[in-house]
Amino acid sequence: MIRSLRIEDPQAWDRALLQLPSPHILQSWTWGAFKALYGWRPTRWLWVDADGRVRAAAQVLCREDRLGLFRLLYIPRGPLMDPADEEAAEIVLRDLEVLARRSRGIFLRIDPEVVEAEGPAEEGPQAPVAAPLKTILLRRGWRPAAESVQFPASLWLDLEADEETLLRGMHPKTRYNIRLAERKGVTVRPVGPEAFDLLYDLYAETARRDRFVIRPRAYYRQAWGMFYEAGCARPLLAEVGGEPVAMVILYRFGPTAWYFYGASRDRHRDKMPNHRLQWEAIRWARSVGCRRYDFWGAPAEPVESDPMWGVYRFKRGFGGRYVRFIGTWDYPVRPLLYRLYIELIPRYLAWLRRRYWRRMGQGGRLPGFGGDG
Repeated sequence: MIRSLRIEDPQAWDRALLQLPSPHILQSWTWGAFKALYGWRPTRWLWVDADGRVRAAAQVLCREDRLGLFRLLYIPRGPLMDPADEEAAEIVLRDLEVLARRSRGIFLRIDPEVVEAEGPAEEGPQAPVAAPLKTILLRRGWRPAAESVQFPASLWLDLEADEETLLRGMHPKTRYNIRLAERKGVTVRPVGPEAFDLLYDLYAETARRDRFVIRPRAYYRQAWGMFYEAGCARPLLAEVGGEPVAMVILYRFGPTAWYFYGASRDRHRDKMPNHRLQWEAIRWARSVGCRRYDFWGAPAEPVESDPMWGVYRFKRGFGGRYVRFIGTWDYPVRPLLYRLYIELIPRYLAWLRRRYWRRMGQGGRLPGFGGDG
């Protein structure tokens, strides 16, 4: 017998997540508390068996649109469970469907980090992976979403090996650039909240250059600050001769470190500061006991025509394994409103995009449903 429990204690929640195979930072208590500052209301549910063993978990975020017409429910990178546990999957999905109806939402969206294809980074997805959850979703009437909230794929680097083995597993050019950066005087150091304004300035400069939309400064001070105070964020700054040139902010939860945010200036790019920065980030993650370094985002099909190709090419040089997930899934509670929503919202976002970039005088992209998760 598997039963559900609502959890309202932060420590109990995070401890329970760490009992599952792949606990995710977007299901952590701190992530829910952070999103609560921006209109989302989190509730947290565990599924346990008769022996008290945790079989699944779901942090459900709920929000209404500004007019109060639509109520949306979203489980970022969840629900969490063993992907092979079909019994738990059936019970969890059934309970979530009931919760969505009781909440009077128009739909419930999930994007579990369940792998359906994987392969070497250089080649992209080669080998299909059994994903019974996808079959269960289809049978229960869930639909593949028209848009994704999180990235459809990523690159995972196994940190179990020693540093020399990790370096040997990299592309020769990446390994060369790491050593070049060291010879050219690129240094990397950890920073704290006193540097958040500087990190944001670097991020904003990168956004203008690469033409993507970012949120206001206060949003990132909260996003970085809450996780830093919780011991789950590690900001690293790269400098050349004392001049800041690049940064990364890593998030850590359980056995995984995520490369969440990165930025760089055009100055000193010939000295390869981003390569040195990533290597130091990987070294740090390994030193604190992480078993996986997640590069956080890759194209669904890694081809040169994809807008993410340049970033993907940089990431894959570090020797990670390409993984593609089963995608984003919706459970329509109110089908007519759901159809209205998925047709109108993309048009609204396209209008916002055109308006924003008319002001900026260039083209770009906006975050989708839920923004940063």
